[in-house]
Amino acid sequence: MAEEGAVIACHTEDHWRQQLLQANESKKLVVVDFTASWCGPCRIIAPFFVELAKRFTDAIFLKVDIDELKAVAQEWAIEAMPTFIFLKEGTIVEKIVGARKEELQNKIQQHLAK
Repeated sequence: MAEEGAVIACHTEDHWRQQLLQANESKKLVVVDFTASWCGPCRIIAPFFVELAKRFTDAIFLKVDIDELKAVAQEWAIEAMPTFIFLKEGTIVEKIVGARKEELQNKIQQHLAK
C-alpha cells in the first residue's frame, strides 16, 4: 500500500489486482482513474485527482493507463477517458465519464459519508 494521500499508479495487471485485493480487505472506498497519456482532459484533471487523494485519505486512489493495461480497461468496459470508477468491496457503486471536477469531488464525499 502506498502512503496515505497518494495516487497509486498501476503499471501491471498483477499490481492492479493486488491493489484491488488490499482495498477490498480494508473495506475502503476505491476511486480509479482510467486515463491515457494522449487524452487532453485526463492531463487537465490529473493534478486535481492528486489533490483529492491528499484531501480524502480515507479512500484509495488508483490510476490505470488504458494503453498500458488494455486488458484491465476492457474488463471494466472503459470506453471514454477519463472514466472514474468508484468501488466498495469490489463492487462498482458509481461511474463518472469525463473530467468533471465538482461531480468527482461530490461523489467522493457522498460515498465516504455512507
